[in-house]
Amino acid sequence: QVQLVESGGGLVQPGGSLRLSCAASGRIFDSYGMGWFRQAPGKEREFVGGTSRKGGSTYYTDSYTDSVKGRFFISRDNAKNTVYLQMTTVNLEDTGVYYCAATKSSSWSEYECDYWGLGTQVTVSS
Repeated sequence: QVQLVESGGGLVQPGGSLRLSCAASGRIFDSYGMGWFRQAPGKEREFVGGTSRKGGSTYYTDSYTDSVKGRFFISRDNAKNTVYLQMTTVNLEDTGVYYCAATKSSSWSEYECDYWGLGTQVTVSS
């Protein structure tokens, strides 16, 4: 069993930065790839990016070029059982609830994630 708790969300101005954290319980944290998903108001939840079990590889949404390229960065610290999402140069379209998830699948499909956090709200507004 893995429990995930996101933190770090809040109100941020356009162009600003925010770092989200996802703390995991359990000793098997490094058995899972960790992903970040987001759900904007009125939209379906979408994959933002993820990191492999040891953190050696990171992956971003297929719409990387149009959405988060060069602005969002994912990392993990297995010693702290924590994965991070560094958000920079945020814009209004980044508003939403951000979830972290643990998966043993390489597809990064939300349907193949084993554990989810409850999410943290990010609101981008001037």
